Amino acid sequence: MSDLLSTIFDAYGGRTRWEEARRITARQFFGGALWGMKGHPGALDDVDVTVDLRRQHVTQKPFFHPDHHTAFSADRVAVEDSDGTVVEELTDPRASFAGHDLMTPWTRLQLAYFSGSAMWTYLAEPLSLTYPGVRTEEIGPWTEDGEKFRRLHITFPDSIATLSTEQTVYVDSQGLIRRRDYSVEIAGNTPAAHYVSGHQEVSGLVVPTTRMIYSRDDNGNKVPDPLVVSVRLEDVTVS
Repeated sequence: MSDLLSTIFDAYGGRTRWEEARRITARQFFGGALWGMKGHPGALDDVDVTVDLRRQHVTQKPFFHPDHHTAFSADRVAVEDSDGTVVEELTDPRASFAGHDLMTPWTRLQLAYFSGSAMWTYLAEPLSLTYPGVRTEEIGPWTEDGEKFRRLHITFPDSIATLSTEQTVYVDSQGLIRRRDYSVEIAGNTPAAHYVSGHQEVSGLVVPTTRMIYSRDDNGNKVPDPLVVSVRLEDVTVS
């Protein structure tokens, strides 16, 4: 494990505590321009999200119906009812995004896949960075608004469904991740600058509760308008 990844784990409660935890649950609030662009304004705003830390699995409920929830995994996404009966499903969901750009509308199952992969990426970190096949390397620092950040470049294997195979996180002097850069592969490789705040300690783990995501220009700077996605979490629990 790299020195910088060790620093991140120390700031987030320690690797041992993360390895003992099984899942993170929260009330999730989504905002920003993306949902309307994709044909689902207000979607998945004020729902319960549960992220499994031992495997790549996410549920979000309710999902367009008070009795329905999503079931996301790397190679399948489904909508199920409260009894676990499959309402609809999509296998190999990532292939369904071929040819998409930022403005291409999504089906409900594509929405469930995107939001599931995003929330797992966000909430399973930093433990996810120790999964088999994940490679991390410290790269050159970055200064923004007078603050200097160390940076960790991450390469995910094909076995993990995430927003981008390659991502870079920006780490402050306390070891907290404050920004991540990636290009959204299922939306035409749209470049994103993603800002992280509201870190809270919950049952020994540190969990960020606020995320603001913007487009990114060719110089690596955020494009401040529009706000593409916002994520806010309340009532976070660790089990």
